[in-house]
Amino acid sequence: MGGPVRVLVVDDSAVLRYAMSKYLDADPGVTVVGSARDGLDALDMIPDLKPDVVTLDVEMPRMDGLTALKHIMAECPTPVVMLSALTKRGARTTIQALMRGAVDFVSKPSAGADMQATIEELVVKLKVAAGTRLVTPHSSPPTPQRPPTTSKLGPRPFNRGDPLIVIGASTGGPRALQEVLSKLPADLPAAMTVVQHMPPGFTRSLARRLDEHSPLTVREATDGEVLARGLVLVAPGDFHLRFGAARQVILDHGPPQCHVRPAADVTMTSAAERYEAAVVGAVLTGMGADGTEGSRHIKAAGGKVVAEDETTSVVYGMPRSVVEAGLADQVVPLPEVAPALVEWVS
Repeated sequence: MGGPVRVLVVDDSAVLRYAMSKYLDADPGVTVVGSARDGLDALDMIPDLKPDVVTLDVEMPRMDGLTALKHIMAECPTPVVMLSALTKRGARTTIQALMRGAVDFVSKPSAGADMQATIEELVVKLKVAAGTRLVTPHSSPPTPQRPPTTSKLGPRPFNRGDPLIVIGASTGGPRALQEVLSKLPADLPAAMTVVQHMPPGFTRSLARRLDEHSPLTVREATDGEVLARGLVLVAPGDFHLRFGAARQVILDHGPPQCHVRPAADVTMTSAAERYEAAVVGAVLTGMGADGTEGSRHIKAAGGKVVAEDETTSVVYGMPRSVVEAGLADQVVPLPEVAPALVEWVS
């Protein structure tokens, strides 16, 4: 962008609005063009202020964050970064917001927490959001509906030689994952793991949401859990996911890789070492290069790699890195990722 990112701050707390505006304005790459106390005020201000990004509190009186997000996407499409409370309800609502078009989210600082650390994270995400490909109701497929209960076959035994799919994603990933998992068949002859860059407390809500919209069984992984065909294990926030003996997954708190934990590189590399040519990797939308080294190991072991195309990526960072390294067997837009995975594991 040619100048500072223009931000509209929306929060029902006057104290937090003031503090956020003060801290954000201190960054030369950001300028706060206004603040609103709730969604209704925000909708009145956006057409006049024309911000590059809106920060939107999840819980507000009169009009909450989800409702405001729906109106923003329909009436004046603008990148949105949600501010979420560290609660179960906050996590569920935040995941819904990400599915409905929000670019990313930041956890609101609790009492006594370091506001500066929160602002530093927010500044990075605001700058990324300002340059994203905006997903609007007109540019996105309809939200998949929950499949009938009878369509789920449930987990089935995973044997040596069966395919293992490893998906990595970051910014824009929750919605992309829902699109992919909703289109995979219930009888998929593969086990699957997902690495989505997300902090603790949110991956469980993500897994539950994905499970509601997929014929496959989706749940947050636990240490020692056994792989199964038809089962999707989501790496928990702040834990790397690796593979051990007896088809088990191992969670560890090792050092971040590519500045993230969980990291797709860790899971993909471990999968390639353990399951070799039976591994199929997929790298979806996201900032950075996580997934590139993992893809390199998958390819070296004889496996296959699918990357999301730039035309549908909210942030074309992770898949671009894989493509430019010459590691992608297929580069396809998001609606074609699921068919590509089915083709490779079949």
